[in-house]
Amino acid sequence: MGLLSGRMVIAATASVLLAAGTAQAAPAKYARHADAAAQLKKAGITWTSSGNCSDWNKKSCTSFTQINKATIEGTIAFKKVSGCKVIVTGGTEKGHSSGTYSHRNGYKTDISTKISCVNNYITRKFAKAGKRSDGAALYKSPAGNVYAREGSHWDITHYNSKA
Repeated sequence: MGLLSGRMVIAATASVLLAAGTAQAAPAKYARHADAAAQLKKAGITWTSSGNCSDWNKKSCTSFTQINKATIEGTIAFKKVSGCKVIVTGGTEKGHSSGTYSHRNGYKTDISTKISCVNNYITRKFAKAGKRSDGAALYKSPAGNVYAREGSHWDITHYNSKA
């Protein structure tokens, strides 16, 4: 193998190794509850908590501390495309199940099922996607986000900033 060919092989190998070792960037987050809440409020979205609080360390609160910006954008996008009133009932607060795409990691919101427009939109416009292990009916939006019917709310996994 000539010198030029050897250099090309080394360069190609280095490129492959660098590409294989490149980690995906962490999602952009709202560090403070107030910043994410301001975006929701600006979009006409309200939120509620059984504890009337936003402390992310209390189960009875609804917090947006450390929520992904794409999750907030996806919630706003859902309101826009559905034309429905949206009430968020869960965010990043303690007490939700764990996992990569969890509430605590900023990928999920819960929205109230008390708004029939929301229920009708999800069940009529999104594809049925089976049932979760706990029996919750699953629906998948065209954008790939997953909506699970959990009784009093829809548990939404936002994989992106779309509806």
